[in-house]
Order: sequence, then structure tokens, then C-alpha cells
Amino acid sequence: MTSGEPRDCPPDQAVRPRRRAIVAAMVLLGVLTLSTVLSRQASGSAALPLELVDLAAAVVSLALLPLMWARRSVPLALVLAALAAVSPGATPAATSAVLQIARWSPLRTAVLVAAASTAAHAVQGLWRPPSFPLGWWLLCDVAVHAALLGWGAYLQARAQLLADLRARARRAEADREQALEAARSGERNRIAAEMHDALGHRLSLLAATAGAVEYRPDAPPEQLAVAAGRVRTGAAEALEDLRQLVRLLRGGSDRLAPPPTLRDIPGLVDAARSVGTPVTLDRTGDRSDDRTGDHDAEPSPPVAAAAYRVVQEGLTNARRHAPGASVRVTVTTSPDEVRVVVADDGPARTADGEPGTGLVGLRERVELLDGTLDAGRSPAGFTLAARIPWA
Repeated sequence: MTSGEPRDCPPDQAVRPRRRAIVAAMVLLGVLTLSTVLSRQASGSAALPLELVDLAAAVVSLALLPLMWARRSVPLALVLAALAAVSPGATPAATSAVLQIARWSPLRTAVLVAAASTAAHAVQGLWRPPSFPLGWWLLCDVAVHAALLGWGAYLQARAQLLADLRARARRAEADREQALEAARSGERNRIAAEMHDALGHRLSLLAATAGAVEYRPDAPPEQLAVAAGRVRTGAAEALEDLRQLVRLLRGGSDRLAPPPTLRDIPGLVDAARSVGTPVTLDRTGDRSDDRTGDHDAEPSPPVAAAAYRVVQEGLTNARRHAPGASVRVTVTTSPDEVRVVVADDGPARTADGEPGTGLVGLRERVELLDGTLDAGRSPAGFTLAARIPWA
């Protein structure tokens, strides 16, 4: 089998040369027939029947029409218009060419082609008078080409509108995907910040408890049992937090636990005291009742959670960087704001100018609520202070 045989080519490539040969033969036949007709008429010989002229024009126009439909060529449309001036056999192809040009070309080009086709059909009506008055013929000629021009322009505008709508839909889909991805990223960051605060605090409690057991292995069995129970409970809680984080990141329906409130701060302090950190809690202000210990007034959940996280971060940092230091926690509520101060009397931090991830995330959390967060050395030790608007 040689490479030149048609069956080695794809079906389209094998059939295409045959189509071109057929079209070329039809065009050549039509051109020869027209040239013979015109030469005989010019020499005064007996004219061939008009049916033969119409047949030749129809053959040539039908052979050229597929090329016109594929390339949308203005010269081919003008050639078809010229054939329509010779014979009505080319009229269907010529009018189709006008519609095709009006469909795909600019309006100015379409108007010129329609005008040329209108003139060609007017010439056809002059040398081959129709069966009704010439004026009506010309009026119908102009009306038909105007309708073709308007129809093509309408189809072009409709296609452009559909293309614009598809482009807008694609852009809207892309924007929606970007918005969803941004929302997912923001939610992941929020989850990461929450779990960093919670897990960091729990693990620091575990480390402090384990350190106490390691430091005093000769402690009474009762104390060792209590410490082991705290480690077991803290590890279980940290594991549950980790499982919840994994479920959330996998796209499950579970949500984070309810955000902490100001009422949860005493429990946070008690947990720190249970591992040996001396902590003093002062909670005062216009929105709390110091005599009864009732603190019913609560700010919005984001504000309360931020205040809780400030206390949690301060206790965690004190336990991590200044073990054994005394910590004083002050929570002051007023009609306008919540103030939280966590101060310890431990040694100065060596990395004071390089805050960790927890402190950076905490500052972002407070600033998002239009609050301020200050962290640094004080004459008595290290202080973490936050001011958060109540509303």
C-alpha cells in the first residue's frame, strides 16, 4: 500500500479533493456555456435557448455558493450578483450570498454588496422583462434585498449578544469560583486561628502538668493521680479539637463549638491555677455586678471571643516563657468598651520584638473589631493589653 492511495488519508482529506474537482468541473462547464452564448449573440449567430443560459448560470452559482458559505467572501458575492444579472437561475445563490455577507460582515460592507445585488437584479429585469410591470419588479427587488440586509444584521447582533452573554456567564462563573475560594480560604484561616488558640492553650497546660510530675516524681500518689487525670482529660480534649478541625477541612457539615464568652474566663483561670500558675482575676466595670458575681451583660460574640482569646494567649505565653511567674488578669467592662490586661512578673522576653503566630493572629482579630492590642515589657514584667469596642 503506497502513501498516495486515498485510503491512507483520513475520510475528510480523501473526499475533499473529489469535491474540489466536481466544483471545478461544474464551474468550467458553466463558464464555457456562458461564453459560448455570449459569443454567439455578439456575432449575430442564432442564440441558444434561454433555458440553456439559465442552466449554465444555475450550475455556476450553485458551484460557487459552497465556497461563499465557507469563506464569506465579498468578491464571490459580487460574482454571484453578476451571474444574477445574466440569468434568474443565479438569483437564489445571489440572495443567499447577500444574507451571508450581512450575517458576518460589517454593516457598511453588507450595504454595498446588497446594493450591487439589487442593481444586478434590476439589470436582469431590464433585459429579461418580468411578467408584471418593471416598477413593481424594482420595488420588490429593493424590498427583498432590504429584508435580507436587515435579517442578516439582526442575526449578527443576536450572535454578538449571545457571545457577550456567554462571556459574561464565564466571567461570572470565574468570579463566583474566586469568591468561593476566597471564602474557603478565609474560613480555613479562621478555623486555623481558633484551633491554634485552643490547642496551644490545652497543650501548654499538658506540658506544664507533665513538667510538674517530672520535677516532683516523689509527690504523694494522690497528687500524681490528679495530675495524670488532668493530662488524660487535656489530651482527650485536644484530640477532639483536632478531629473537629479535620472534619471541617474535609468539608463536613460539622461546625466549630460555640464561641467562648466572658463567663468562660474564670474557667480559663481555674485551669491555669490547676497546673500551678498563680493567677489573680479581677473583673470590674459598669456592666458587671461585683457583689453578686453576676455578669449577665455580655458583648457581641466576636467581642467576647476576642477578649477570651486575649486572656488565653496571655496565660499561655506566661506559662511558656515565664513558668512559675505570677499572673494578674484584669477584665474591665464599660458602656463603650472591654479592656483586658494580662500581666506577669516574669523575666523579660528575649523575643519581644518578634511576636509569634498566636500574637499576630490575636492582633488581627482585635483590629478587625476596631480595637487595639499592645504587648511588651513593663517595669513589673510582661503585659498584654487589649481595648475592644463593646458594639
